[in-house]
Formats: sequence, structure tokens, C-alpha cells
Amino acid sequence: MATSVRRTTLTLPAAPLGPDSPLPALRPGQDAHHIEVPQDAGLPADMARQIGCAPLRSILPAPMRDGYGRSRRPTDLDALVLENDRLRATVLPGFGGRVHSLHHKPTDRELLYRNPVLQPAAFALNGAWFSGGIEWNIGATGHTTLSCAPLHAARVPAPDGGEMLRLWEWERLRDLPFQVDLWLPEDSDFLHVGVRIRNPHHHTVPVYWWSNTAVPEGERTRVLAPADAAWHFGYERTLRRVPVPDTDGTDRSYPLRSTYPADYFYDVPDGTRRWVTSLHADGRGLVQTSTDTLRGRKLFLWGAGRAGRRWQQWLTEPGSGGYAEIQAGLARTQLEHVPLDAGGEFSWLEAYGPLATDPAAVHGPDWGVARDEVAARLEAALPRADVEAAYAAWLPYADQEPKESLATGSGWGALEVARTGLDLPGTPFGPATLGAEQEPWLTLLRTGDLPAGGPVPGPVLTAPAWRDLLESAPPGPSIDYHLGLAQWQAGDRAQAVRSWERALGHGAGCLPLYCLAVAESAAGEPARAADRYAQACAEAARAASAPDPAARAWRVVLPALAREAVPALLVAGRTEEAAQLLAGLRPADPSDGRYRLLTAQVLLAQGQPAAAREVFEAGFEIAGLREGDEVLGDTWYAIAEQLVAGGGPVTEEVRAAARSAHPLPERYEYRMRPV
Repeated sequence: MATSVRRTTLTLPAAPLGPDSPLPALRPGQDAHHIEVPQDAGLPADMARQIGCAPLRSILPAPMRDGYGRSRRPTDLDALVLENDRLRATVLPGFGGRVHSLHHKPTDRELLYRNPVLQPAAFALNGAWFSGGIEWNIGATGHTTLSCAPLHAARVPAPDGGEMLRLWEWERLRDLPFQVDLWLPEDSDFLHVGVRIRNPHHHTVPVYWWSNTAVPEGERTRVLAPADAAWHFGYERTLRRVPVPDTDGTDRSYPLRSTYPADYFYDVPDGTRRWVTSLHADGRGLVQTSTDTLRGRKLFLWGAGRAGRRWQQWLTEPGSGGYAEIQAGLARTQLEHVPLDAGGEFSWLEAYGPLATDPAAVHGPDWGVARDEVAARLEAALPRADVEAAYAAWLPYADQEPKESLATGSGWGALEVARTGLDLPGTPFGPATLGAEQEPWLTLLRTGDLPAGGPVPGPVLTAPAWRDLLESAPPGPSIDYHLGLAQWQAGDRAQAVRSWERALGHGAGCLPLYCLAVAESAAGEPARAADRYAQACAEAARAASAPDPAARAWRVVLPALAREAVPALLVAGRTEEAAQLLAGLRPADPSDGRYRLLTAQVLLAQGQPAAAREVFEAGFEIAGLREGDEVLGDTWYAIAEQLVAGGGPVTEEVRAAARSAHPLPERYEYRMRPV
């Protein structure tokens, strides 16, 4: 039985994604993986170059996806099932093509950590992401902006005469088309995955790819890879080479033997077969292997400390069990981006399947014996030569045109085809996929101008080719606003400010004011940033109260703007103005954690630490709390310090006393590094 592909419906308790943020995403994505590399770090030359290669200045043109909450209800999700007589894979095309489940029929075992809920959390570069399964990450360091976005999907002929499931999309951070082909060869215990990333441009593009696989953790679950050393990233913003498996006196190949979350990027020697596996106490588990282009291998662990356990609870529901991740990527570490030449492509083949080993060998004290046991069992189950042969057999099929559409992604690829006339065999971006989001940009393409009127919340484009079109268009409120966004993304910040100032001169209103506020903040001008934020809020309030249908859009903008304006006003010392702005908001949900946290921060700034403490004691949750964000702990301890100081100065002795007398409650513990 070769692969068959069918549609189905998967019902999960899910929190709705809600609307995207109405504000342009001018800031970089989550910076939990930002590092400063000292000159004496001893990094290999290629790693040092690739760590510094083209970091994101912002996540433009992607929108922030922060409209979700934590109220879940049973939801029917479109799913696609690949099946042979050995394996059954369930894929969610509407959520980044995530492989939700990989079930091994002969042993009746689920090989992945299968999350029983779909709970968005702010881990993707642009916000919404969820845990579990196998995810395909492209773009830049972090979880892809496509984590909770639909991909195109179709049936395609497979090399063995069966069917493949093809997933493809246009990735907007780097403007690259990619595809993921999944199939199950007849009688195979391994899911085969062919991946291709193409650079259709006339310039080199930095590429990032990591395939992340969530696997169940347990006291006797061990992760192994063919390496004696790893590059350790522990969220203290440092990268150091450490021995494997024992680091700092502890065997870190068992995820629950660490306290804090950490990444271990295995330093796999050149020429060694690339694999990573997670094995349980009985020596069974999941193994991932690939052709050599997919160079990197990694273990991510949450650790057994309070913060790691709290994050795991946050991402699922009680009683679900925890997970670790085994990962594979184009570079040694996720901090790197690999250059892809103009007109070039990266392609490789991955395989995922069950592995049965001798538990005494893989859990024994000798790391070399454990690795050799895995390598031998993998070679017997899926020889390295067979993976290379499967890759060679797949390559001619990568250009096969889809024969039946199963799901539809975005229209951004079709817009690029309309602009350039690109021919991308195997991954069609047809005009039928163009929609309302692309319509203004089609107008620019066809007429040389955007539709009449001022800038409104909505999709943006910032790539150099679109910047050229904006620069050639007649000046106006929308043109100058969008040109400023493209200049900001390119690093031309002075030019961006000038464009937004011109947009204001054309009567553009709230959005350019917001952009200028962010620019002042980034330039280290808190007083001027506060001025701009106050002006933007006043303009948004005016537009929201106007007696026309457009006012509805600005009623959404105002609370999003105020959530950024209040902290900016506090930084500038304009406490009462911040309090008045917050008091004037009417949040859709008064218990919204973002609103409650701002209330506590304003009270603290007003010298009312006891009242601020009451907000925390009443309890709240911030659905969009970002990975690595320490705002809850920082605010709690700032309140505690004022309570202990009693109006006096906050000295080091006061800080120590505050931490001792007012420990952070577990419900607010999300720190991913030691205090």
C-alpha cells in the first residue's frame, strides 16, 4: 500500500486566532535568541559570518497576530491524512502545514507529542504559534510567521507511483517560495519529506530553515545525536561550546535533568550521518534523519524548573504531559542564516519514523556505546544509501504540477507572479488566489498609484521592488506612509521619518504618527516618542468617533495604540497622562491581562504599590505573553521593592529583602533564565 491522501476533519478545543494587529509591525520579532558574540568566543568562521548575516530590522511586511485569547471551544479543523499500511500522518494545512500526528500502526504508538488542544501563544516571530507535532520554520531565527497561516496543498504523483501531499507558500520575510512534499513509500515505516527553497531573485538571499519535532518527555526519555559536543544557548544571550552529554556535571541528554529552558545545537562532524532521536525508557521512540544538506541537529528542553513547567501548562491543558523538541536545520545553530545565491535552490530529504533499540545500551553510562547502538539500529531500519536514493528519486518529481488542490494559501505568491511573470514549476501561484489583501497592490502595479484616500490598517509590502514602485508613484498620504514602511525595513530610517512627515502633511493622520512614535523610541528619545504617541491616540480617538463607516476600523486601532502609548508615557514621566489614557479605554474584556498589567504599572508609577499589588493578587493572564518576556516578574518585584522601601530609596538591601519577602507567585513565573 503506497501513500494515499485524503481529507478529514479534526476536532480540537481551540482558541480562535482573532484579528491581526491593526498597527504595522515596525519592531523586530521576539528577541529571546539575540546574542552578543565576543571576539574571543572561538566560533568557526562560517558560523560567525552566518550569525551576523542579515538580521531582521522588523517583521514587516508580516502582521502581528495577537488577537487570540485563552478561551477554547471545540473547533472543526480541516486536516489531510497520508496513510500506508504502516504509518498514518495527519497534517493541518491551515496551520503552517503542521504534522499534528504520526501514528505507527504495527505498535499502535503515537511517535510525536500530539497536543490535545490548539492554544495560540506568542512564540512565532509575529505572535501566534502553538506547540506539538512537526513544524516547518522558514524566514528568520524563531518560529515562522506562517505558524498559524494557511498553506497551499495538493495531491502530486509520488516517486513510487503513489501520491504525495505537497505544501507550498510564498514566505514574505525573505520573499522566497518553498515547498514540502510528504509521502509514505509502500511498506515503509518512515515518512519521507522532500523540501525545496528557491531563490527567484537576482540577488543573494539569507535563508533560515529548521524542522522542529515535538516529542513526549519523561524521566527516562533521552535525546541522542552523533556528536560529542554542542553549542549551548541558555537564554542568557550567550553561546558556548560544551561537551555532550555531560555539561556542568549533569547529563543533559535527559531533558528533565535541566532546570531552565535551553538549546543544545549538536556539533555533528562532517561526513557523519545526520540524525537525532528521542528514546523512552524501553529504548523506543522517534528518529529523524536526512540527506547532508540539512546540517544542524538540536535538542530544545524546557527543563524541570518552575518556569519551564509553567510554560508547558500554558501551551496545553492539565494532565497532557510535557514535551521536548528534536530539530534539524540548514546551519549548525538557529542563530545563523545561510546565503542562497541568485537563481539557486536548497533541497534535501528528511525521514521520520519509529526506532527500537536496546534500552540497556542507549541508557547506559557510555555515550559512545549509546550512539553506536542508535546508528546501527537506524542503518538497519533505513540505510543511509536508501535515503540518498529516495532523494534522487524525488528530485524529478519536485517539478510535477499538482493534480488536485486540497487547500488554498495566500495570494502573495500570485501577486509576485503578476509583478514578475515568474514560472515556478511545481508550485503554482495562480491568479485565482488573489484576494482583497492584494487588491491595492495590484492597483499600484497596474496604475502606478495606490487607491485614493489616506492610509488605513491593512497589509503592507516592503520588498525593494515594491519600494521602487512606491518611489515612482505620485506623492500622497498612502504612498508616503507605505514608502516610509519600506524605507524603515531597508534600514533607511531617516528617509522613513521624512516620508511619514510628508504623509502627515497630506493629512494622513494616526498611522504615520504611530510610526514616528516608534522611530523616536528607537532613537532613544522617550519624551518625543511620548509626544507622538499622545498625538496618535488623539487622532485615533477623533477618527473613531467620526459618523462614517470607516470609524469602526479606528475603534480597533485605538486600544492597540494605547497599549503601546501607556508604557511610553510612563517612561517619559507623564504618569497622569498615562492614567487618563488608560482610564478612557473601554476594553472589550475588562479582565484582559494586557489591560490589567498596564493598570498595575500605572498605579506603581503613581506611588500606589499596595493597589498595584492588589491587581496581581486578583489574578490575570496575558494571552500574548512573549517567549522570554520578563515583564510580569519585573513588575511584581518593582512593586515589592516599593512596598519594602516604604517611600524610601530602593537600595540593593531593599531589593534583596523584597525578593525574600515577596517571592513571585507560580502563576506569574515565566522566566527562561536565572534571576
